[in-house]
Amino acid sequence: MYAAELTPTVLAELRRPRRYPAVSVLLPTHRREPDNSQDPVRLRNLVAEAKNRLHADEAVSRADRLDVVDQLDRAMREVDLVHAEDGLAIFAAPGEFQVWSLPRTVPARVVLSETFLTRNLVSAYIAGAPYWVLTVAADRVALFGGTGPRLVEHTAGRFPLDQVLPDWDVERQEQIGDVPSTFRDEETRRFLRHADTALTAVLEADPRPLYVLGEAAALALLDEVGTAVKRATAQVPRGGLGHAAAAAVAEAVRPTVAQQGQRAVAEVHKRLDQARSDKALASGIDEVWQSVTLGRVALLAVEEDYWEPVRVADNHLVPADAGEPDVREDMVDEIVERALDTGATVRFVPAGELADGGRIAAVLRY
Repeated sequence: MYAAELTPTVLAELRRPRRYPAVSVLLPTHRREPDNSQDPVRLRNLVAEAKNRLHADEAVSRADRLDVVDQLDRAMREVDLVHAEDGLAIFAAPGEFQVWSLPRTVPARVVLSETFLTRNLVSAYIAGAPYWVLTVAADRVALFGGTGPRLVEHTAGRFPLDQVLPDWDVERQEQIGDVPSTFRDEETRRFLRHADTALTAVLEADPRPLYVLGEAAALALLDEVGTAVKRATAQVPRGGLGHAAAAAVAEAVRPTVAQQGQRAVAEVHKRLDQARSDKALASGIDEVWQSVTLGRVALLAVEEDYWEPVRVADNHLVPADAGEPDVREDMVDEIVERALDTGATVRFVPAGELADGGRIAAVLRY
């Protein structure tokens, strides 16, 4: 399954507790040669490690061990490394398995717990939050649906809309490139007004961030005759995309989508700074764990690759070495799950963004 199939309902189902052992196998994968040549070997090694840990774990009954080993083998038969993205997650527990391909890298890990390690799926879901891209030209308005780097043309709700330009107008454009004159034509105004009405209906049924691409004159006219584009996250004055394929549109909008991601990280920092001033900030894994356990977290910020094995001692988290007895290797994942379960907003930021806050921080409700 792919990250585009993730929904809040799917994530909630993945987060629910399982009967021990719930095995999570994570592998960073590669899309191209020569990096992808070693992916099959690394995957076999990680799955072998998972099986060895199942055999060595006295808390696992023989029946459950055989069951989960069989689930891992079944999962391996479904893995498609030929079409790999940037990360792979295999989940196996008594009676079930799932395989997820992710457009974001993951750390190589094997974890046995009572829940699956879902934080990387949550991160992929947040990063791949769906959005709309509208391309505007005098003779065509098209709509595309995006999740992360994937973009697919939307062919429902009257889209795409096409208009036949007058012969004299086409000839004039070819001769002198007078595109702005097209957008002073009354028929074009009426055409874009219809496009705005169709877009409004789509946004009401499926509200998402909207990016609008077109000639500056087209954007100005669409803004003048309609209302939907006023809600756009960003307008990009870029022509020549009226009849472009999804791949070309995705390439054109990618820098703007990336800028929005940077703004989102800046907004996280702004909220953390304000919380610090208001003395409503928790930072470091122990403070955040204490707060999230009480349901006090409104916003949780976590560095993408942050992972720290800990042990609970005197109701506090203390650092520990992976593999030691009673070590919680997935505590960051547990914090993310608990935050989501209590209605908090979760945001993942690039490595190093929260270096001063212990790599994890939270804005508190009270």
